[in-house]
Amino acid sequence: MTHALVIEAHPDAGRFSSALADAYAAGAARNGATVSRLALRDLRFDPILRGGFRGSQALEPDLLAARAAIEAADHLVWVTPVWWGALPALLKGFIDRTFLPGWAFEQTGAALPKGLLAGRTARVISTMDSPWWWYWLKHGRAAHRSLVQATLHYVGIAKVRETTAFRLRLLDATARGALLARVEADGARDASR
Repeated sequence: MTHALVIEAHPDAGRFSSALADAYAAGAARNGATVSRLALRDLRFDPILRGGFRGSQALEPDLLAARAAIEAADHLVWVTPVWWGALPALLKGFIDRTFLPGWAFEQTGAALPKGLLAGRTARVISTMDSPWWWYWLKHGRAAHRSLVQATLHYVGIAKVRETTAFRLRLLDATARGALLARVEADGARDASR
């Protein structure tokens, strides 16, 4: 990786997600990667894809800038909470409005589209209060399947790594510190690939 874009999807600044994003960015930068940041909460855009893929909906300036940042990056880092077994509305709205046909993918008549963001790698860093077994067995990893398989793989990003913090509300300061160290190491390792 040469250029990583760290995308924060938590709608509230200063949460543990921000600390995870900081840790990953520090690790990647330490190993020579250029790191850019994008906090979705700071963007001004309508999160509703009105009319679906029929017609067109002009992209707001913040979404155009976000697209340019994604195009400039060769590694995308998604830092997100998992709520109700799903992605936060802010992240879903960003994907719906930004990852559109003609930019993120192209229908070619084959069963699956041509992913136009191919050549990039990604990491998903997520937090949730659920225990791992509940998320895996009861929810079938719903948020991760949605983001990784149904979105990132769909648009051509084939290599996606994951780091997940389960039972976040129960982690004490020592456990949170160990998690931050792990995420910083992930950033350093990813930068070396």
